[in-house]
Amino acid sequence: MGANNKEVTMIEQKALAYVNMYGVLGSLENLCELDEGAKKIVAGLEKPIALCFEVIGGPCCTFKFSNSGCVMTEGKSGATAKMTFATPAHFNALIEKSIPGVPTKGPISTMKFLTGPFTELTNILNDVLRAPEDKIQADLALLEENTLMTMYVIAGSVAALANTDSISMISAEYTPDGDVQMIIPDKASITIRVKDHKFSAIKKATDNPRATMAFADIELAHGLFAGTVSTINEMCAGRIQIAGMVSMVDNINRILDRVSVYLA
Repeated sequence: MGANNKEVTMIEQKALAYVNMYGVLGSLENLCELDEGAKKIVAGLEKPIALCFEVIGGPCCTFKFSNSGCVMTEGKSGATAKMTFATPAHFNALIEKSIPGVPTKGPISTMKFLTGPFTELTNILNDVLRAPEDKIQADLALLEENTLMTMYVIAGSVAALANTDSISMISAEYTPDGDVQMIIPDKASITIRVKDHKFSAIKKATDNPRATMAFADIELAHGLFAGTVSTINEMCAGRIQIAGMVSMVDNINRILDRVSVYLA
């Protein structure tokens, strides 16, 4: 379910932790909106819980779960349960191998939620993101959910790597301020915001994009994310439209190459 931890010579543990926090776990917000099974899990919660994952030398975010869904915020404000990880590598072990950190606030509620509803949600997330291609092609609803969830994971991961991965930060240094918007018409929009070479992901449209990349439909977006269609061919056919400051899109595409390494 999490980012790939095998290519240790190419992957930096701190950057991987940010990808896992902002890209992978950050998409739980969207899973609880899109997936019926996830909706049932949060609807069945007896009371809200705000679970903080604090990584020493890495990210710190709080996931607030209630009957209405999930909201992720930076920092530990409002946390009712907390798990601390000694290093980014320890946090990555939670994502890859389900090895928990140390409960440092509300230990009983933390472990009860982590081993119950949280694990159920991450299992659904894994099933959606890792669904076999033949199963996806046979189920249009799954194709749409897989594509949208992949898009949200990519958005969070681009921002995470632009800010923390030494190779991606080179591209970030050459990216001017402004918003880059990625659009699947009538389905979803995401925005990568750049300010002083720092990136953030916003899971909605922006009013004043400096550059845009629009895909013709959900099937095309899925093919691009899955690597089964050619970006160049689709651009020549007019099914991918890029407008505005193209150099911003080029730099993000370079970071996307790193995303594919971390999420492989």
